[in-house]
Amino acid sequence: MAAPVDALEPVRAELLRTARAEAGAVLDRARAEAQETLRAARGAADRVLAAAREAGAADGAAAAAGERTRAAEDAWAAELAARAEVYADLRAGVRAGLRRALAEDAGARDRLVAVARGLLGAGARVTDAEGGGVVAEVPGRRVDLSADTLADRALDRTGALAEQLWERP
Repeated sequence: MAAPVDALEPVRAELLRTARAEAGAVLDRARAEAQETLRAARGAADRVLAAAREAGAADGAAAAAGERTRAAEDAWAAELAARAEVYADLRAGVRAGLRRALAEDAGARDRLVAVARGLLGAGARVTDAEGGGVVAEVPGRRVDLSADTLADRALDRTGALAEQLWERP
């Protein structure tokens, strides 16, 4: 006995072929869209990475500039501290030298008294200053001719000449 013939078989076969063709087309479009999405994502990732590199380079440059500025400021502060120390040593040496000179010169006190009285008048009260020299006073006025004050004034008068201490030979 022969198998009965199904009259719908050709319709089913055509529907199945059409469904498979449509599924294949949908799958192809999905694959193409996935590849395009992947390409777009890779492009976006490359742009983000490039922007991050640029930002990192800019941040690094800014940090390096800040470090250079801080290093220059630190170097300047160290130089100023060294200059202050040298100047203080110079001042102490000049003061000590003048004290010694006044102590060794028997007529120095008399000359300083004469200068003080010349500035304030013969009635000025003159006293010996600690470390050498004199201080003279009249009501409302005072003249300090002590060794330390005279040394300080001499150094202060050097003004811009003191800057030569910091020049390279």
